Amino acid sequence: MLDHRDILETINMIEEECLDIRTITMGISLFDCRSDDEDRLCAKIYDKIMFHARDLVKTGADIEKEYGIPIIHKRVAVTPVSLICGGLSRAGVLKVARTLDRAAAELGINFIGGYSALVQKGCSNGAETLISAIPEALAGTERLCASVNVGSTKAGINMDAVARMGRVIRRCAELTADRDAVACAKLVVFANVPEDNPFMAGAFHGMGEPETVINVGVSGPGVVASAIRRAGDCDLTEIAETVKRTAFKITRVGQLVAKLASERLHVPFGIVDLSLAPTPAVGDSVAYILESVGLEKCGCPGTTAALAMLNDAVKKGGVMASSHVGGLSGAFIPVSEDAGMIAAARCGALSLEKLEAMTAVCSVGLDMIAIPGDTPESVISGIIADEIAIGVVNTKTTAVRLIPVGKAGDTVRFGGLLGEAPVMPVSRYSPAKMIARGGRIPAPLQSLKN
Repeated sequence: MLDHRDILETINMIEEECLDIRTITMGISLFDCRSDDEDRLCAKIYDKIMFHARDLVKTGADIEKEYGIPIIHKRVAVTPVSLICGGLSRAGVLKVARTLDRAAAELGINFIGGYSALVQKGCSNGAETLISAIPEALAGTERLCASVNVGSTKAGINMDAVARMGRVIRRCAELTADRDAVACAKLVVFANVPEDNPFMAGAFHGMGEPETVINVGVSGPGVVASAIRRAGDCDLTEIAETVKRTAFKITRVGQLVAKLASERLHVPFGIVDLSLAPTPAVGDSVAYILESVGLEKCGCPGTTAALAMLNDAVKKGGVMASSHVGGLSGAFIPVSEDAGMIAAARCGALSLEKLEAMTAVCSVGLDMIAIPGDTPESVISGIIADEIAIGVVNTKTTAVRLIPVGKAGDTVRFGGLLGEAPVMPVSRYSPAKMIARGGRIPAPLQSLKN
């Protein structure tokens, strides 16, 4: 039975503390759209997306209105395009990109994910063609998001792909230099990529997923920060318990929305991703949560320990609230999308190296980080390799979303959810010789679990 105090507390979370459902993401399989004729393939892709997702935006708006729960984004994720375009030319793969972007525009969604390739062990013809087209595809579309998985605990790290992605990111930056390299903000390089992630830019519809599915991503950094402040002068055990209880309540809201959307759209319910996903809005920040624990500034000594506690408590609270927790689920630490992270980077408390250390205990990785526009391709690849290694060795998802633009100390502004970012300095010492060796870094010993 619902307690009136819980209802009032949830209302306060929504009205005062920025609690929202960050996204309802519909996954759609495109395997039955395959065709060697690029026009036929694009027509089938467009028709299938429009048929299944035609009521997605309306349904989200109806739930938002009826229950008073803000639902910020409605999105679509599709089967990794590299798996269905093996027979296409580069021009054909670009036509698919424009088709996906057109469908997203007509549905009224802000992003569509799945322009993706899985190359942790090597490149198929389809993956090779798609990766070569990513810069032009992202530069020429508004809503399309791309991702490439270059490593896994089971396979190791494909260093040829890591080197390739350094070049791809640089090319994305060059093609959108007049727009603060915005194409790079729509491209993620992964290790151990989850196949049910509802958050962009890394969402795609995995091979083990049903024909269609609804995945929901919740948020609530402001709610957690407020709960910690209310807890007052208590020890860290009590702080962890407070975060766990708060995460439980947040996840229950996500579970409700996911079930409602699933029923109304006649699509199976997949997972709730209970990640604390920040925004540029004041108060809606993971950095502010860490500072509420007692850090003078996010990035100072103790930050990694505080983040580890936060991430663990969020997961523990979430799994008690839902039997279908998935995606990334934990704490995101993007720089440009988090007002507290932006402030910490600007004052020098937060460095790229400290962010890398923090990613060993959080849910994603080096996310939405602006680096100098003249950063060499080999250095970009080295940063990717370091982050992917953290994921592979620790059997966790890590990701890299780097934006080469401007000079160290500049600020780039994307607007909206993508926010703004100070350009962070990068070591100029080169890993070029190592990156040029290529090959694969073998899977770690912990991959042998059979």
